[in-house]
Amino acid sequence: MENNKSIYKNDIGMAAKAGAILFVLWGILHLWVGFEGIHQYLSGGASELWNMLIGGSNAPRAGFQHTTDAMTANAQAHLILNFCIDVAGYGILGLVVAWLIWTRGSWVAYFLGVFIIGVADLGFLFSLVTPGIIELNAGSVSGPAIWFIACAITPFGLPRIWKKNN
Repeated sequence: MENNKSIYKNDIGMAAKAGAILFVLWGILHLWVGFEGIHQYLSGGASELWNMLIGGSNAPRAGFQHTTDAMTANAQAHLILNFCIDVAGYGILGLVVAWLIWTRGSWVAYFLGVFIIGVADLGFLFSLVTPGIIELNAGSVSGPAIWFIACAITPFGLPRIWKKNN
């Protein structure tokens, strides 16, 4: 059994390891969103949580009208907090994907990264970034860019699915 682990490690190329590092970076970025959401919830409430998610050309902070109704603000704060914690959950998934790629050369982990993380990142990109809701900056674009590069390079370092017959 120990020999099989060393064979797997030898089959994992540099491209897969670079992809795993990018998935780690992606995961940390998304964990930060969760922690920042919790911080804003505890210290600033709904308006500060909203300020995390707006600022784009179609939802500028100066023009956004925060609710003055306590019940509505409470519901909004909880919804945004839930979103931020869900984003952190995706960050944990990114770390698991990275670990499985780095240690096992796992194609299953790679496809989890492509499809499940892809749903999260592309949903964010096309529902918040491109419509101009969230502020366009390095933070809002880096997640999808890191994900795309990780998906593009990782397969070139993963073990072959089908071995050639000698």
